[in-house]
Amino acid sequence: MAFFFQVSMLAFCLAFVCDGAKASAAAGREVDAPPPATIVIGFVGGFVHHDDRMHTEVQLAERLREEFAPGVAVQLFENHRGTDAHASVLRMLHPSGEGAPSLEEKKNARVIIFGHSWGASETVELARKLKRDGVPVLLTIQVDSVAKFGQDDALIPPNVEQAVNFYQDDGWLHGKAEIRAADPSRTRILGNFRSSYKNKPFACGQYPWYDRTFMKPHIQIECDTQVWSQVESLIRSNLASETSRLPTGGTAPSQIAKP
Repeated sequence: MAFFFQVSMLAFCLAFVCDGAKASAAAGREVDAPPPATIVIGFVGGFVHHDDRMHTEVQLAERLREEFAPGVAVQLFENHRGTDAHASVLRMLHPSGEGAPSLEEKKNARVIIFGHSWGASETVELARKLKRDGVPVLLTIQVDSVAKFGQDDALIPPNVEQAVNFYQDDGWLHGKAEIRAADPSRTRILGNFRSSYKNKPFACGQYPWYDRTFMKPHIQIECDTQVWSQVESLIRSNLASETSRLPTGGTAPSQIAKP
């Protein structure tokens, strides 16, 4: 009888210790993992994988991640994973992992979203989802935005502070020519900047033949260094001051020029 009593007590103690350890670990996570100063979410276009380094969006995300970690969280998603991106933003805003972000966590959120093609359409869609959550967005950037079925990539929701659109209209597949603010008093449209590739040599030879054949201008804007230099500069200029870094490279947003 004494033996069974001792075993029971031992089991109870172990359970108590384990529960305490779990609580301490959770508390440690809450203390050691504050929300990132800024969250940068990117979406690749078409059927591109989020880690395909041939694509400019992936290279940009890698540069930002390497330079600004850990103060800035940079994540890249396929454009069909908008739900995952949305959940990830909410999770990063509330790193304790219990419940939803508080009103204070939402108010202090600093979110930047960018994307190309279908990824640009998903950029606006994610901003719209965050509006329903009460989460502000610092900046949305669309590069040759192609609307996905059921999405409106032209109307920028009022939780977005700044929005910019880069597009080309040379090929049969081309981006949205104009974006507009649902509430101009709350959202500043930085511009709709058109690029033309009619007289420019194709400089994306590493892309698959069907892209080069059927979507040539749409692909050219994706690897246009002038366009993406401005994209990168705009992102850098909006990164949180907590990183203690100054924006470098690219074109300053106040000097953004039509490509």
